[in-house]
Amino acid sequence: MHRKRQRLFFYSFNPYLCSRLKNANMKPIHMVDLKQQYLKIKEEVDAAIAGVLDSTAFIGGPQVNDFSKSLANYLGVKHVIPCANGTDALQIAMMALELQPGDEIITPSFTYVATTEVIALLRLKPVFVEVNPQTFCVDLEVIRKAITPKTKAIVPVHLYGHAAEMEEIMAIAKEHNLFVIEDNAQAIGSDYHFKDGTKQKTGSIGTIGCISFFPSKNLGCYGDGGAICTNDDDLAIKLKMIANHGQSKRYYHDIVGCNSRLDALQAAILNIKLPLLDSYIDARIKAADFYDKAFAGNKKITTPFRAEYCKHVFHQYTIILEDGENSENFRDGLVAFLAENNIPSMIYYPVPAHKQKMFAAFGGGDYDLEKTDWLTHRVISLPIHTELDEEQQNYIAKKVLDYVNK
Repeated sequence: MHRKRQRLFFYSFNPYLCSRLKNANMKPIHMVDLKQQYLKIKEEVDAAIAGVLDSTAFIGGPQVNDFSKSLANYLGVKHVIPCANGTDALQIAMMALELQPGDEIITPSFTYVATTEVIALLRLKPVFVEVNPQTFCVDLEVIRKAITPKTKAIVPVHLYGHAAEMEEIMAIAKEHNLFVIEDNAQAIGSDYHFKDGTKQKTGSIGTIGCISFFPSKNLGCYGDGGAICTNDDDLAIKLKMIANHGQSKRYYHDIVGCNSRLDALQAAILNIKLPLLDSYIDARIKAADFYDKAFAGNKKITTPFRAEYCKHVFHQYTIILEDGENSENFRDGLVAFLAENNIPSMIYYPVPAHKQKMFAAFGGGDYDLEKTDWLTHRVISLPIHTELDEEQQNYIAKKVLDYVNK
């Protein structure tokens, strides 16, 4: 199985396979085409980078401050604290809430490992729960069943760009006096619609929201970057201190912190890209609509579900392949077939958190999560980004259907 997963990773990420196309007139297909996106804003980006270099204000400074204010305004949240990456955002959030070793944190197992590894790093106890196979987000009923006297927080993950059911999650949290830490790494820009007709951006609803600006994200910088969001004034002060060595003022360290800062070069790039975020999302939705139409009616393909309560921003376009008892081999066969035809794809994620070796000491092996295991054998993500054109998508869809219908 280990060698098999190595082969799948090679098929998915081999740049040689990604760059050679049988149709010489078609642009190379990538999971995310950062080069073409950059070329459209090259003049502005290059000037902004040159401005930072000329100023020599590499840490903090006006670019970081301007981005914090602009992002807070975009999200409709009172405070944005920039940090080094999305993983740090989650860690700093949990540190600021003063969670103690042994406290239980409810989290989906079907997520990127960063969500769960920070729980283990702080010696908290991850309580792994199922997701809804439609939305890929945490299942409400299992949250209720997982709550114990030791439960202190819920970490809903807005996976692939689809929001978790935040209105209900916040109600559960209020009932049981729990914190809610939104993992918004994959869904920045998503609108959540409440039953009373109001709406909020994901990441601004919970106690704290955590964001990643990894280059492939819908709002990505050209390195690592992250941010923490909250509407709580006192919590914002603490979050800012923790991200800067626990300092209340320079060289006065009041609490244990860490070194996690968004540098000015990345902030300068994000200042250019933030006003474009909604147009980037629209391009991804257009690409998703194309795939949906192409795969409509195929009994072996389940296209991404879009709940009425939120705007899916399609950080990933993830389908479920079903071929009875042979589904995992069927899915893995498609990965290989697409690679042979110069189309990258990815499996997010082949091993759920509760089955990772790192969580053995936390009782990961004790969990029986049938829905999660079912999904890990069937999901596959296709290329989706702002630069996909119709010729590329026609080619991708045709090859997927060629394989599925053979």
